[in-house]
Amino acid sequence: MTRFLLHTAGSLLLLLTFMQAANAQDTYYCPPCNNPCDDTVYNAPGVCTHCHMQLVKQTAAAHARQKNAGRLKVAFYLQDGVEVLDFAGPLEVFSYAGFEVFIVSKTKAPVHAQGVVKITPDYDITDAPQADILAFFGGNAGIAASDTAVLGWIKKQTGVQHYFSVCTGAFILGRAGLLDGLTVTTFHESIASLQKSVPKARVLSNVRFVDNGRVITTAGISAGIDGALHLVAKIRGNEAAKRTAAYMEYDKWVPEQGMVVQR
Repeated sequence: MTRFLLHTAGSLLLLLTFMQAANAQDTYYCPPCNNPCDDTVYNAPGVCTHCHMQLVKQTAAAHARQKNAGRLKVAFYLQDGVEVLDFAGPLEVFSYAGFEVFIVSKTKAPVHAQGVVKITPDYDITDAPQADILAFFGGNAGIAASDTAVLGWIKKQTGVQHYFSVCTGAFILGRAGLLDGLTVTTFHESIASLQKSVPKARVLSNVRFVDNGRVITTAGISAGIDGALHLVAKIRGNEAAKRTAAYMEYDKWVPEQGMVVQR
């Protein structure tokens, strides 16, 4: 009987050890990209079969913390005539980096981007949720920069961690009073115009982006990708930004290529 009990106890111990080893098996996840694959568990290194990003070795608890930390809300304000790449480039960056992006416009009527692409806003300025990052883009930006209702909506926002503009989207921030006393940039053909519009700002040319801490402005069109990657690196670290750039095959990105006035 004693031998039987000892044998049984030994078997249970071996079973427990096996279960613990199984539970301790390495687990890998793709970096949070706001897609269903965020919850896919892999047992070996490699790339995600859905989004093709490099897998990261993590515990389930660590991955959940990373997902929650990175799911910042980014509001893209779009106006009729908006430049497609101005917003589409940063949208790719923020989306694949795991941020929650939504589209806001003055109304819910479709926005015509460059007269070609139609975008249906998720919200208008009366019902848009609070955003952590508020972004504005060029392409007929004057229509928003001169609209008192839009400017009033911007000024009423609370809890915004970062304001972000691409190209002439800086004019919208300027008219809202957010660029006074700052060093900023915009589309190369609009440097003088922005300086005249915002005389209390210092407007620079020949720089991809300028980071003032809370406010980040970028030069035209493709420079928005650089600024967005910089903001991802600032919030989630350089490795997250590098993974996003690699996934997008954006091999032109050079970290710290812009001007950082304040971190």
